[in-house]
Amino acid sequence: MDRRNLGPLEVSASGLGCLPFVGYYGGGPRDRKASVALIRAAFEQGVTFFDTAEVYGPYLSEEYVGEALAPVRKQVVVATKFGFGVEEGKPAALNSQPGHMRRAVEGSLKRLKTDYIDLLYQHRPDPNVPIEEVAGVVRELIQAGKVRAWGLSEASARTIRRAHAVHPLAAVQSEYAMWWREPETRIFPALEELGIGFVPYCPLGRGFLAGAVNPSSRFDSTDRRHNLPRFTPRALAANMAHFRFVRDWAERKGITPGQLALAWAASRKPWIVPIPGTTQYPHLAENVAAGRVRLTPEELREIDAGLARIKLEGGRADPFTQSQFDYEEGERPA
Repeated sequence: MDRRNLGPLEVSASGLGCLPFVGYYGGGPRDRKASVALIRAAFEQGVTFFDTAEVYGPYLSEEYVGEALAPVRKQVVVATKFGFGVEEGKPAALNSQPGHMRRAVEGSLKRLKTDYIDLLYQHRPDPNVPIEEVAGVVRELIQAGKVRAWGLSEASARTIRRAHAVHPLAAVQSEYAMWWREPETRIFPALEELGIGFVPYCPLGRGFLAGAVNPSSRFDSTDRRHNLPRFTPRALAANMAHFRFVRDWAERKGITPGQLALAWAASRKPWIVPIPGTTQYPHLAENVAAGRVRLTPEELREIDAGLARIKLEGGRADPFTQSQFDYEEGERPA
C-alpha cells in the first residue's frame, strides 16, 4: 500500500478504524479472538495505521488493538483518543482536565500494551478547558516519550490554530465523505496552511455509500444509526439518488461503490488518510484494494459537478452529539 504523512508520522494511505469491533452498528461486541485476527490481517495486507479510543467499548477496542499489534508494534502507527469522562463513569461527558488526561493516557498505554502512543487525539474539544492548557499537557507527554504526535477531532479552524501554536498538530480527524463535505470549507484551508494531515472517519457514510443500507433498512437502539437524521426512512429514500450516482460511477470504473467512495476521499488531498472500519474480511480486502484506484482530475471534476446537483436530506448527527462538535461563531448548522 502507498504511504502518506501525517506530520512526522508515515502511515499507510488508508488505515483501519477499530470502533466497529465494539458493536457500534449493532450486534454487540465482536468476539475477541476474531477481532484480533482481523486487525492482524489488516496489517498483513499492508495497513500500518490503526485508530481507536478509550471510550470505544469503553476500553474494549484498545484491548483488541493492543493484543493484535503487540508482536508488530514498531511496524505500525497506533492512534487513540482521550476526552470523555470514562473513568468517572460518564462516557458521554466531555473531560479534558489535565489530571484526567494524564490518567487516560496511562490507561491507554496499558491496554495497548505499549510504552508510547504514536498519535494522541483530543476526542472532542472541551469548552471548560482552554485548548492551550490541553496542548501544554500533551507537550509534556511528548517530552516524556509517552506520545509521539498529537491531534484534534471535530475541532474548528480557530481551535486548530490555537492548539498548533502551542505544539504542532500532526492530524485532525472529522467525519468526511462524498455526502458530508463540510470540512472542505471549514478546516481544509487551515490544515493546508499549517501542514496538518486530515483523517476522515466514516468515509463510507456509515455503510450507505457502500450499498449496505437501503430505504427499507431499520435500526434498533444498539445501532448508532438509529437516531441519526440522515438514516430515517424518509431520508434514506430521498438520498438513494446519491447512492445511485456513486454506484453508476463505480460501474464506470469497474470497482465497487465503497471503493469509489474511499478513492474519492483519498484523492482530495495528498495529506488525507481515510480510516474505514469493518469487522468482515471481504470488506477489509475491498477497502485495501481501493488504495489502487486512481481518479483523474477530469473525473474528479465530473464527480463533483454531479454531486453538486444532488440534494441530501437529514443532518449527520443527533442534537446531543452535534452539541459536542466545535464550531466557531456563526458556523454551527441549524
